[in-house]
Amino acid sequence: MFLFRRGTGRLTPEQARTRSLDGTAVLLDVREGPEWRAGHAPGAVHLPLTRLLAGAALPPDVRGRPVVAVCRSGHRSQQAAELLVSHGVDAVDVTGGMTAWAKAGLPVVDGRGQDGRIA
Repeated sequence: MFLFRRGTGRLTPEQARTRSLDGTAVLLDVREGPEWRAGHAPGAVHLPLTRLLAGAALPPDVRGRPVVAVCRSGHRSQQAAELLVSHGVDAVDVTGGMTAWAKAGLPVVDGRGQDGRIA
């Protein structure tokens, strides 16, 4: 049973946070390293889209679980979700990405766990 509509689903930042906090899904940040280190959602797992497109495997703690992909604005995460769905992963993305996440007042931390910013 899938938790999301495969390949076409998009969540608001608030829905994504709820799903990641309650363990319903894993939040997968597909931005590049400098963007991730500047600021990301607490608890998110990092795998840049460039690596995903190059064939990198999902990290072990993501495999077999529904995924909510997120990037800066929602374009790369939509591409990542479509790619993941094509490989049989239950995946959606976050509308507006981390920019919308921060605008919604949701927490953002940097690589040291301090207050982060969206780069």
